[in-house]
Amino acid sequence: MAQAHSQGARTASEMMTTITPCLWFDHEAEEAARFYCSIFPDSRVEGVQTAAADYPSGKKGDVLTVEFTLMGRSFTGLNGGPYFKLNEAVSFQVPCKDQAEVDRYWEALSAVPESEQCGWVKDKYGLSWQIVPVRLYALLADPDRAKAQRVMEAMLEMKKLDIAGLERAAKE
Repeated sequence: MAQAHSQGARTASEMMTTITPCLWFDHEAEEAARFYCSIFPDSRVEGVQTAAADYPSGKKGDVLTVEFTLMGRSFTGLNGGPYFKLNEAVSFQVPCKDQAEVDRYWEALSAVPESEQCGWVKDKYGLSWQIVPVRLYALLADPDRAKAQRVMEAMLEMKKLDIAGLERAAKE
C-alpha cells in the first residue's frame, strides 16, 4: 500500500486548480477506487494517503483518502466513517457508444436491482450511475417532438436502456 506522499499523487497546489468530486465512504474508499478503475478506460489510482493521527472514524495509519482518475477525470475517495451515505442526489453519467458498452457497464456496476430505472444503477458502495447510450441524446433532441416523446416514453419503461427499443419507438 502506498504511503502518505505516494508517487503520482497530486500536490496540494495541483488539487486546488480544479473542482474534484470527493466521494464519502465509511472505510472502503481504496477498495471502491480500485473497483472503479478496473471498469473504466483511462483510469488509475493516483495515490493513497494514510492518516497522520487518529480521527473520529479511524486511527493513525488507516487509509484516509484515495486520489484516482476515472476516464480522465480526477476524484478523491474519503474514508469518513458511517456519518453520511451516498444517495441518488448525485450520480455519474457514463456515455456509451453502443449496446455492448451499455451492457458491459450495467453488468459491472449494477448491484441493487430495485434501484434500476431509466438507465440508472446503484453499485455495491451506494453510488448511482446513469448508463446512457449517446444515441439517446440525439433521439431526445430530434426536431420532430412527437418522435422525441415516443423515445422518452419508451425510455421511462426501461430499466437498462435498449438502443434498438429506443430506435423502434422513434420510428413508430
